[in-house]
Amino acid sequence: MSGGGTERTVGCEAAPGGGGGDRKRDSLGTAGSPAHLIIKDLGEIHSRLLDHRPVIQGETRYFVKEFEEKRGLREMRLLDNLRTAIRETDEHTLPRCKEAMQDSLSQVLQRLQAATDLVCRLQQREQERKKIYNDHLVANEKQHVIQWEEFMKKQQDGQAQVDEEHRGAVERLKEQYAEMEKDLARFSTF
Repeated sequence: MSGGGTERTVGCEAAPGGGGGDRKRDSLGTAGSPAHLIIKDLGEIHSRLLDHRPVIQGETRYFVKEFEEKRGLREMRLLDNLRTAIRETDEHTLPRCKEAMQDSLSQVLQRLQAATDLVCRLQQREQERKKIYNDHLVANEKQHVIQWEEFMKKQQDGQAQVDEEHRGAVERLKEQYAEMEKDLARFSTF
């Protein structure tokens, strides 16, 4: 402003150079003045409309708190349910399963032992049958060898007999032909 008087600032302006006096002047006037109330209301309106940080921070804190409480309770319930299930399994289910397994296992072991004994007896019978069969085969083979040797001896004896008869027949025929030649030589001289 022009003139040499004291200047009064309006709004948020500060007096340049400290103004003309020693005391600081309140630019808004007194605390209860209407200008001060209007500026305060404008500040609140401005912070409500344009400055959302406090609201967002409050909402964020509330959301995190609710989420952690609900999640914490849900996880606590889940952990409690798991603990109950584990305790029930340890106290009831596991011993029942163990008893059933031991009963079944003893029955299975008995059946397995019976099956093993049966298999051993069957193997023993099979070995005995194979031994008897092999002994029978060996005996048959020996008998066949003996029969073959007897047959070959008979064949050799028969062959010797046939050879002897053949030699005898050849000798008789030679003698007969020799006599026939003599007779023929006698008759040719007549």
